[in-house]
This record gives sequence, C-alpha cells and structure tokens, in this order.
Amino acid sequence: MKQPRFLAIIALVVLLVTTVTTGCQSRAESKLIYGLTIAPSGIDPHVNASSELGIPLTSVYDPLVWRAPTGEFVPGLAQSWEVSQDGTEYTFYLRRDVTFHDGTPFNARAVQVNFERIVNPETRSQKAAFMIGSYEGSEIIDDYTIKVRLSELFAPFLDSLSQVYLGMASPAALEKWDADYQFHQVGTGPFILKEYVPQDHLTLARNPDYKWGPSFFQHEGPAYLQEIEFRFYVEPATRTPALESGDVHIVGEIPPQDVARLETDERFGVMQVAIPGTPLTFFMNTERSPTDDSSVRQAILHALDRPAIVQTVFMGTSPVADGPLCANTQGYSSDVKGLYPYDPDRAADLLDQVGWIDVDEDGIREKDGQPLTLEAYLMGWGYVPEVAQIMQEQLRAVGIDMQSSVVAYPAALEAGRKGKHNLIPFSLSSSDPDVLRTFFESGNANTGFNWAKVRDARIDELLAKGLSTMDAAKREAIYAEVQQRVMEQALIVPIRDYVNINGVSTQVRGLRFDARGWFPWLYDVQLGD
Repeated sequence: MKQPRFLAIIALVVLLVTTVTTGCQSRAESKLIYGLTIAPSGIDPHVNASSELGIPLTSVYDPLVWRAPTGEFVPGLAQSWEVSQDGTEYTFYLRRDVTFHDGTPFNARAVQVNFERIVNPETRSQKAAFMIGSYEGSEIIDDYTIKVRLSELFAPFLDSLSQVYLGMASPAALEKWDADYQFHQVGTGPFILKEYVPQDHLTLARNPDYKWGPSFFQHEGPAYLQEIEFRFYVEPATRTPALESGDVHIVGEIPPQDVARLETDERFGVMQVAIPGTPLTFFMNTERSPTDDSSVRQAILHALDRPAIVQTVFMGTSPVADGPLCANTQGYSSDVKGLYPYDPDRAADLLDQVGWIDVDEDGIREKDGQPLTLEAYLMGWGYVPEVAQIMQEQLRAVGIDMQSSVVAYPAALEAGRKGKHNLIPFSLSSSDPDVLRTFFESGNANTGFNWAKVRDARIDELLAKGLSTMDAAKREAIYAEVQQRVMEQALIVPIRDYVNINGVSTQVRGLRFDARGWFPWLYDVQLGD
C-alpha cells in the first residue's frame, strides 16, 4: 500500500529536479542583445581610446586590480601588491590559477609583454600609453611575481591598472595576430570574443573555465549568460525603437525625450548612470580676441542661463555642471558651485566696463569698429548643437554674436589645437582628477587638449603636485585649488555633468556598471521574466 505513495514522491522529486535543471539550462543558454551607440574605428584596448570599446571588452579582459563599487582597489589577476616608500615601485603577486582563453598561462611574463606592448611606440597607443604614466620597466622576480618600476611617482597608477585599456591580453595571441589582434582578442575574462564584424556586431561567448572573479561579483564560476551580442545603433532616433521592438535588451544613451515614455512602460526600466570626469564643457580661448579678455569670459558665463539650457535639452536627466569636474568625480570641490549665477545685467556691466558698446543699436556690441563676435566650433554628438543654439540666443540678448560651425571630429581637433576658436566643447570620462592635466597643463596648450590655451604657473605646479601625491586628502585639496583657479579665470563654460541613460528590458536582472559609468559588469546578469 505504501509503494504507490513512495513512487509518487520519487516522481515528484524527479519533476522538481527536472524543472530546476531546465530552468538553469534556460538561464545558462540565454543570449543578451546590447545596443552600442558608436561604431569605433578600432577596438584594441591597448591601441584605441573609445569609451565604447570598453562596454563589451570589460567582459573579455581582467585587470591586475579591480576598483570596487565602494571605490577601493581589490585583487584581480594580482592577488596582492606592495608599493615602495617613494611610490615608484609596485611588486605584484599574481594568481596561479588563471589561463587565457587560448590556454596560454597567465604569469609574470604575460604582464611584462602587455606593458611593453603598450609603451612600444610602434603600438601607437592613443590612451593606454598615457594611462600607464611614468612606466619605466619591469623585472620578473619569479613566474608569479613582477616588480614594476616608475621613473617618478604616478598617483593614478592603480586606477589606470583597473581599467580595460590596461587589461591583460594573451602573449601568444598578440604575437600570432599582431596588427589584426583587434579581431582575435584573447583575455582571461568571463566572456570570450567570438566574432567582430565592424559596423555590424560583436559577439561574446561565455568562458566555461572562469573562476577568478573579484570579491564584489555576486556569484562564483562561469557567467550566467551563454552569449552576448552587441549591435550598433549610431543614430539616437533608432535606440528606443530597438528596445521597444525587442531587438535589444539594453541600449545606452537613450534620447532624453524618450525617458518619460519608457518609465511608464512596465516592460522597461531606465538606468541613469553618472559618468565621472569632465562635464560637457565649452573651453574659452584665452589667446584669441575677444575671449582673451577675462571680463568678456566672465560676462559670457553670467549671460548664460545654464540650468535652463540643461533642462530644455536634457529634460532633467543631467545635473548642471559647476566647474571642470563632474560632481561624482574623485576630488570634486563644491566650492565652485554658484560662482557665476545667471545675471544678464552683470554681464552687460562687465562688457560696458571694457568698452564693448552697442553703438549702432543693431543688437550687437562693438569696440574699435569690430563687432563682439565669438566663433564656435561644434561636434555633432552629445546634443552639442542643441546646447549651442540656446547659448547663441542667450548671448545675443546681451549683445554678443555667437557664430557656430558643426564640423567633423578631426576638424574640431585641428581647430582646438590651432586656436581657431573662441568656444569649443569637449568632455572626457575619468575616475581620477588627474584628467584636469589634459585640459589645463601649459604643455598641452599647443598640441594637446588645453583648448583654453591657459599657461598658468600655479595650475601647472598644482597639477604636478597632484600627480605625485599619494595621500587622498592632500590630493583633494590640491585639485580643489585647481578647480577654483580655473573658474576664477573663467576658462570654461561648464554645461552639464554627463549621464549615460540606459534603456533596459525588465527581463534583465543583475546589471551594474563600474566606477567609470560606461562599462557594464555583465558577469552577474541574467535574463528571465
């Protein structure tokens, strides 16, 4: 009499196990479709500089150290490290259980090969070679210990090592594929580069052997997703429709005007991720009239209703910028808030004081027979043309004529380097305040991104000190003074802190982004209803 009941229990257990197993298999075999917004011209992280390349490749490479969500550095491929007292030597003790996707062992030689490739002039690195700072060389102590030497203290070194641009690639793959390596990339990460078709798609497959994720990942072993396909949606108008039609599960840089619609649709969510670094900023050329006059630059700042610009263009999805650093960037100083409130009367007074008067009453001020005209070079991305149109209207209200040209990126770079502009915009993501050196160090005024053309000995001194100071509190004080000097001299017009607006299907669970805001951690992501 008890046998049928026993068999029924066994059958029930088998059914439950089968259901759980089937569910796990379904989850494991799932494929995520991710919409990218730029089709980079190159995606080798050691060579190329695009933020977009890091969105897929953060899942292909592991760094020597990780930057945790809380901000501290935690073990990655290096299980521990020591720093010399003068900050110029780092000894890394490496994990012994890691292999690259092609079976090549990860060891000290692999680290040395990667570093030497990055600094090799033939690599023509656009970003990684600068991020590695004052790297001088390395010494292999044993198979799993390497000492890295810097010619001088470089405070952002660990931050640089935690990014995909300094990710560890297979020495065997680097040697085999050489110039074609970007199509055959091999890392140690939770996903393997399966296929890359430029301008079309990039596909990753799960690494079944992955078991060395950082402590802040939320599970152990291989990733949940079987495959990830990245597709390119360069035109902003195509992104939300791709999400709504089910063509993608995630897509970045959703147009601000689509946010409200997605937030009322139960099928989707909106994940707004703040990007550290520099805001959308218009640099004012201090070497070209009329922006060579600090009173004119201050008048421009007072003439612009920046909160209204941000609200109109970005519809509440971005904070108004205060200075040369986004508010979520390490070292940001709130002391720069409110230095230039919208005050057109104050703008008019400043212009009057330096002789810019509307003599002929045509609405534009003149001085010595020359109209008060600003020449602006604009890029077409990031809603820059829309921002510039409102700026143009507000500046005209105080008698300033802003003439703008939308140009291709190479032409904008040339204009900035040669100082053809009065105003030119740019933004750059970075999790370390050393990014300010890119834009305000005197040495970058002729050939780099110092498009304000500022040559300030005190700023140079502070930037050098910030680069060679390890103490976090002291660094914050140094960069606070830099930000104050930048704004006191009215070198820039800060517009908005950058926010990446991601549209996400509610099927997606476990999505998080790293400290830079652009790069998703897809290892813990699952798909399901």
